[in-house]
This record gives sequence, C-alpha cells and structure tokens, in this order.
Amino acid sequence: MTWLTLALMTTSSVASLRAAPTMAVYGLACVFLYIVPAIVFLLPTALVSAELASGWTGGVYNWVAQGLSKPLGFLAVWCQFAMTIFYYPSLLAYVASTIAYVIDPALANSGLYTAIVIMVLYWTGVWVSSRGTGAVAGLASWGLVIGTLIPGTLLVVLGLVFLGQGNPSAAPMNASHIFPAWTGLASLVLIVNNFLSYSGMEMNAVHVSSLKDPPKEFPKSMFLAMGLVLLIFILPALAISWVVPADQLSLTAGVMQAFDAFFQYFDIGWLTPVIAVGLVAASLGGMLTWLAGPSKGLLLISRQEGYLPPFLQKLNAHGVQQNILVTQGVVTTAIALMYAFIPSVSSAYWIFSVITTQVYLIMYLLMFLAAIRLRRNQPDHPRGYRAPALVVLCVTGFAASAAAMVIGFVPSSQFSGGSVWSYVLIVGGGLLLLGLIIPLAFLKTRKPSWRQPEAAAAEGGAA
Repeated sequence: MTWLTLALMTTSSVASLRAAPTMAVYGLACVFLYIVPAIVFLLPTALVSAELASGWTGGVYNWVAQGLSKPLGFLAVWCQFAMTIFYYPSLLAYVASTIAYVIDPALANSGLYTAIVIMVLYWTGVWVSSRGTGAVAGLASWGLVIGTLIPGTLLVVLGLVFLGQGNPSAAPMNASHIFPAWTGLASLVLIVNNFLSYSGMEMNAVHVSSLKDPPKEFPKSMFLAMGLVLLIFILPALAISWVVPADQLSLTAGVMQAFDAFFQYFDIGWLTPVIAVGLVAASLGGMLTWLAGPSKGLLLISRQEGYLPPFLQKLNAHGVQQNILVTQGVVTTAIALMYAFIPSVSSAYWIFSVITTQVYLIMYLLMFLAAIRLRRNQPDHPRGYRAPALVVLCVTGFAASAAAMVIGFVPSSQFSGGSVWSYVLIVGGGLLLLGLIIPLAFLKTRKPSWRQPEAAAAEGGAA
C-alpha cells in the first residue's frame, strides 16, 4: 500500500459534512476550532495508534489488555461499541432533517417527525444487517464521493460565487473574528464535538504495516490526511456561515439550509432534492456498514473471555449477532423518543453528540495510558513503527481528551433545551450509565460458563 492510498483511506473514513453546521455558527473562528483539536487530538491519536497496531494485533482491546488489564481492555472495546448507541440517533437526526427538505422543510424542526424517522430507519437497518447482506458495501464506499466531495465542493463553489457577486457574508470574515468570542466556557464547548469528528484514526492504523517504509511514510500519510480532512471540514462550514445567520442555523439541517439558500438565490431550486438524496444515501450506507462492525468486535472478545451473557452471544441463521443489534435497537428507540420531548431538535442533537463523544473519549484515555505502559514495560517488543516522542504525544492526547470530557458538561451557547442542570444530568447520566455502570455490571456478573473460545476462534477466522 502506498502512503498516498492510506492518506485517502483515512480521509474517507474521517471526513464528513454532518458536523459542518456545528462549527458554522462560529463563522471564521471555526478554522481555529478545527485546527486546535487536530493538533492536540488527531495527530497524537494517529501516531500512537500506529505504533500499537504495528506491534499488537487485536485492536484496542488487546492494546489496553496488554498495557493495563483485561477488564480495562473490555471497558475500552465496550466504549467503542457503546458510543454508537448515541451516534446512530444523532446521525439519523441529520438524515431526517435532510429528508425534510425533500418533503417539507418545516419538518426539520419537528421532534416527533425526527423521532419517527430515526426509529424507522434504524430498525430497517437492523433488519438489513441481520440478513447478512453485503449489498450496502458499494453504497458506503461511494459515500466520500456522493455524500462529501461532490456536495462539499458544490457548496464551497456556490459560496465563493455568492460572495464574488458582492453579497455580504452572514458571518463577519475579518481578523477580529479569527478567535471565538469569549463569553465564558459555553463559547468554546462546540470544540468538544470536533473530537468525535476526528475519531476513528485508530482503525486505519492497522494498515501501517502494509507500507514500504512505515517510519517515514506513515507520518507523511497522516499529515496529508489531516490537511485534506481540515479542508473538507473547514471550507463547507465557512460556506454555510456565509449564507445562513448563526441564530437561524439548525445543527441538524444546516447543510440543507445552506444549499436551499444558495439554490434559491441562483434560481436552481430543483437541485435541492437531488443533493438531499445524495446526502441521505451516503449517510445510510455508512450507517449500515458500521451497524454490525463494532458489535462484531464486542461479540468476538466476549466469546473469548465470557464478558457477555450467552443470550447476547447468539448468532442468527445468517451468522449475525442479531440479539446485540436488537438490544441496541431498544435503547436507540428510547433515545429517539427523547427528540419528541426535548423542545429543540438542535438541542437534542447536540446533547446526544456530546454523550457520544464522552463515551468514546474513555477509550482514548485508556489507549494513551496503555501506550505509555507498553513502551515502558515491553520496550523490545517488535514494532513496525515507533511514534516519535511517544510520551509527549500520549500526555498531550490524554490531557486534551480529559479536558474535552470536562468541557462537555458545559452547555454550548447554542443550547436552548432547558436548564443547565437538566443538561448536566442527561449528559452525566448517559456517560455514567453507558461508559461505566453497564460494563462494570457485565464484569461483576460474568461467569466462566459464558466463555466460548472455540466459537470465538471460528468467528475470528471467518472475519
């Protein structure tokens, strides 16, 4: 594999337009808010996970199990799975808002409509995934093109033409707005969501050994990927801020708001449903691909070590962990219903995005600690790649992740869903329940009879 190929693979798995409205509310300051987490989180994650992947197979479970302990390894892989419980509702809320622009744009602000769409699409996805079909792979592989590159490029081009014709930008584009206005911690909270935008680098790190010269080529690949990801994140966010005022911007429907405004201005409104279909197709393809992925990893580890009860380890006739997907679906349905009760759809979207990030950050905290321990305790273990200044990278990544978790408990300046304490209770409750209480309950109640090492070996070989 060439370093350029790996850079493009990384870009396709990380970059997305879904987070653009979240940062567009900051206008020109979104550049700063994207670059900071890229330096303190994206880069450490990429380089540290590359060393771990080139020395130890088995993904984040084995890295943490070897570096810290097996129970903490289970906690890490559980958090990698559990974050999807809140990720899917927020992703499908974005899909619901996009579909609304084909039917009736007013529906984008309806919590009941959003909840219904989330439940219908999720359970349809579970049914498709439980059939063991691979038909969605092609759709997902085209996601970068039809759901990111084409719409993103079109959005930026329309924005530049819009400004070039003398129209004023909805957000100020001068030097005094390079940094976000300081109005307390709430003015910087949206930066937390960017940690989730950059997550997933540890999955691409497994390809480091496929490079001809990993020590030289992997950093070059990651720096190129980081540059491309920043362009894909920043330019569409700026384009949105040029045409949609921050106080009118929806965190779920912002992309379509911008397209609709541009299309109406250029008198090509017929393109609105075309773009909406492309964005929806790409998002659903990605969802279907990811739906069974994290749960499959959790299943293999649980069969090997007996972390989950036999009911959740069962496979259906197509070899799919249907019981895990259905159980996850029940929780997802309950979360979807909250969209109908939280007054603002944007507020609900933001809350679930923060919980997703909080749970996922637990895994990164454990990964950075494990990397330091492995370098110290197993210095001679063969590694295809050794990250430069590993301890500095790990401390930076750990501190940034911990700070992001703390800041995540402060409602953003765009949050309008009620009292601060209700926000803290929802976010804190979601983090404690999913990130600590449930995995600790599985560890506390596990029994030797739950282990199925032979089945795990067979499943691992098939995978």
